[in-house]
Amino acid sequence: MATFNVVVGDPDSGLAYQLEADGQDANRFMGKSIGDEVDGGALGLDGYTLEITGGSDETGRPLHAGVTGTSLTEVMMRESGTGYHQRRGGERRRVTVRGREIADDVSQINATVTESGSTAIDELLGEGDDEAAE
Repeated sequence: MATFNVVVGDPDSGLAYQLEADGQDANRFMGKSIGDEVDGGALGLDGYTLEITGGSDETGRPLHAGVTGTSLTEVMMRESGTGYHQRRGGERRRVTVRGREIADDVSQINATVTESGSTAIDELLGEGDDEAAE
């Protein structure tokens, strides 16, 4: 069974939340690609819709939107972007990246909130309670 760390970015508050999806919840992400939308109920975010924006495998190689499938591929990069940053103008480098589809090899998924629910994320996750208790 697959287990994913899912980093959910909330554009309204500017905060990111790291959640874990395993078992049946992780299966909701299997076969999805970068740009696909997923129901937030898989992570306990009822009423929220999440868009997959990227991720990485267990060795840290990034998912690349321009590569189909789940396999590792070497891509010639000539502009700064996913998995490569130029040191000077005109520089190119061959970089190993993983395809855009979510599979067992992926360990982290990056997502952003596209549709918010009626309850705030802090309340759903119980993270805002620590500050109120002090």
